[in-house]
Amino acid sequence: MLKSYLKRIFEVAKRGDSTENSYYSCLEELLENYAESINKKHIRTTTLPKKTDAGNPDFRIWDGEQQIVGYIEAKAPTVEHLEQIEDSEQLKRYLQTFPNLILTNFFEFRLYRNGALIDKVLIGRPYVAHKLKTVPPVEKEDDFLKLLEKFFSFTFPKVYDAKALAIELAKRTRFLKDEVIAQELEEEEKKGKGDILGFYKAFKEHLISGLTKEDFADLYSQTITYGLFAARTRTENGFNRKLAYDKIPRTIGILRDVFKFISLGDLPKPMEWIIDDISEVLATTDVYKILDEYFNKHKGKDPIIHFYETFLAEYDPKAREKRGVYYTPEPVVSYIVRSLHYILKEHFNKKDGFASQSVTVLDPAAGTLTFLAEAAKLAVEEFTSKYGEGKRTGFIKEHILMNFYAFELMMAPYAVGHLKMSFLLEELGYKLHSDDRFKLYLTNTLEMEELSQTELPGMASLSEESHLANKVKKEQPILVILGNPPYSGHSSNIGDWISKEIKAYFQVDGKPLGEKNPKWLQDDYVKFIRFAQWKIDTAGEGVLGFITNHSYLDNPTFRGMRQSLMQSFDEIYLLDLHGNSLKKEKCPDGTKDENVFDIQQGVAIALFVKKKGVKKKVSHSEIWGVREDKYRWLNKHDITTTKWKKINPKSEFYLFIP
Repeated sequence: MLKSYLKRIFEVAKRGDSTENSYYSCLEELLENYAESINKKHIRTTTLPKKTDAGNPDFRIWDGEQQIVGYIEAKAPTVEHLEQIEDSEQLKRYLQTFPNLILTNFFEFRLYRNGALIDKVLIGRPYVAHKLKTVPPVEKEDDFLKLLEKFFSFTFPKVYDAKALAIELAKRTRFLKDEVIAQELEEEEKKGKGDILGFYKAFKEHLISGLTKEDFADLYSQTITYGLFAARTRTENGFNRKLAYDKIPRTIGILRDVFKFISLGDLPKPMEWIIDDISEVLATTDVYKILDEYFNKHKGKDPIIHFYETFLAEYDPKAREKRGVYYTPEPVVSYIVRSLHYILKEHFNKKDGFASQSVTVLDPAAGTLTFLAEAAKLAVEEFTSKYGEGKRTGFIKEHILMNFYAFELMMAPYAVGHLKMSFLLEELGYKLHSDDRFKLYLTNTLEMEELSQTELPGMASLSEESHLANKVKKEQPILVILGNPPYSGHSSNIGDWISKEIKAYFQVDGKPLGEKNPKWLQDDYVKFIRFAQWKIDTAGEGVLGFITNHSYLDNPTFRGMRQSLMQSFDEIYLLDLHGNSLKKEKCPDGTKDENVFDIQQGVAIALFVKKKGVKKKVSHSEIWGVREDKYRWLNKHDITTTKWKKINPKSEFYLFIP
C-alpha cells in the first residue's frame, strides 16, 4: 500500500511544477484503499482547495453515513519540519476546533486528538525524492497503519450536559464566524453577489443600520448554531443539516429563511463542512437527557439560560462584555416580577395580577426571556390556584401567547428565547402548535423607522417581523414593562427617534443642563428607560420594573432625567443593590460589598408606577453585603416587605437618594 503511494508521490514531485494540491489525489487514494482494507467501503474523502490560510483543513473524511471521521491538513512535501506548522495560528485554530486531525507533508503524519499530539510516523524521507531523485523506501508501515486505525476509529463523544455541549458548539461557531463566514462574505463582496452578501444587506437594512461585516459574521454564525440546536430538540431519530429546515416552526419566519439556504441551498463547501460538523456534535448529543433535566429534575438552575451564558463566555467573552449581556440572577427577576404582580393587584385593580387577561406585558431587551418566563409561570400559577387546571391550556393560548411581548436585537438569544419558551409552555401544560408563536420579535427597540418590504430573496420575513414589532411599539398599549436593558456607555443606538426622545433628559427646570460632556445620558440603559417612559406615557398608565446601572440615582448629569421621571410617574421605588467596585463600595460597617452580577458597575432595581389617583411619592431602600446574602434577601422579599424610606427630591439635582 505505502510502496505504491510513495511511488505516486515521487512521480508528482519529479514533474518539478507540483504544488501542494498536486499531491491530494495520492493521499485520497491511499486513504480510500486503507478504508477498504478494513472493510469501511463507504468512507468518502473530500478536498477543499484553499485561497488563503483561513477556512477549513484540506481534507474531510466521512464514513458515508452522515458521520464525520476527521480532518487532514496537508502541507507541501517541501515543508520538511512540521514543528514549525504546529506553532502557526492556523493550526492552533484547527486544533481548538476539530477533535480528530492529521497534519501531514505527505511523508510525515501527525495525529492530534482534542488538540493533543497522540502519534506521529515518518513513512519515507522527503529528501530522497527531492535530492536523490528516487522513490523513498517505505519506513514504519505497521506504525503508520496503527496511526490510521486510531484516526478512523474516532467517533464524537456523547455530550451529556448543557455545559459541555455549549463549549463544543462555541468552539465550532467561533471557527464558522472567523474562518468561514467572514471569508465568504469578503469573496462575495468582490463579486458583488451571493447568498451571504444578500443576508448581510437584509440584516443591515432591516435590523441594524450600522452592522459591520464582522458583526454580521458573528450574528449569522450564532443564528446557524442556535437554529440547528432548536431543530435538534425536535428530532428524535437521526439529525443532520438537511433535516433542520423542516424542524424549525413555520411561525419563526426569520429562522426558516436562514435555514432554507442552510438545509436546502447550494452551500459554499467551507460552510457545508463546518455546519455538518456542528450538526454531528448535536446528533451525537443526548439532547433528551438535557431536556429531561429541564422538565423533570430541575437540577440547579435553568439549563437553557446557563447553556447560553456558557456558550457566550467560551465563544467570545469580549463581545459579551461589549454588548452588556449578562444573565439576570433569578432572585433579582423574582423580586421584580412578584413586586409588579402586587402592584397590578393593588394599584390597577387587576385582581389576578399577571394572570388578568387585560394585562399586557413587554420586555424590550428580552435576552433569553428570563423575565417573561418568570411572569408567565406566576400568571399560570395564579390562574390555576383560583380557577383550576381545566382551563389552563386555553388561558395560556389566549393570554400568555396573546398579551406577552418581547423585543430582542441579538439573533442568538432570539433563537434561544423561542426555544426556552416552547419548553416552558410545555412544562406549564401547553404544547405549541405549528401555527402558534410566542410574540418575541427580532427588532431594535430603540428604532421606529417604517421599513419597506425587502426585495432581497429569501428574507421577506425579516421585514415582516420588523413590521409586527413596530405595530407593538407604536399601536399596542402596554401596561407592564420589565427587564434588564443593556448597559453600554458607548451606545451604538443613535437613530433619529431615540436621539430626539432622549433630549427630554438634557434639560432641568426648563433650562439646558449645561454639561460639557453629558455622555452618560447616551448609555443604552438610559435610552431603554426613556423608551419605557414614552411607551407608558403614551398609554396613559402603566408600571415599569427594571434593573440597571445605578449611576442615575445621584450623578448630577442625570438630574434632568430624574425630574422627567418624577413628572411622568406617580410612585417611584428605588432599591439600590450597590456592588460598585469602581467606586470601591463597602458596607456601612466596613465589610465587603459585592455585586449581584459579575460586573464592576453598581446596580439598582427601579419600580415606576403611573396611575391616576395615586399620590405622588419617591421611596428609596438599599441592600449591602455579599452576593449570596443579597440573593437570599431578594428571594424572601418584594415591594411589600422592603423597608422603604420616603425621600423628597428637590431642584436642582432631584437626587434619588436620601
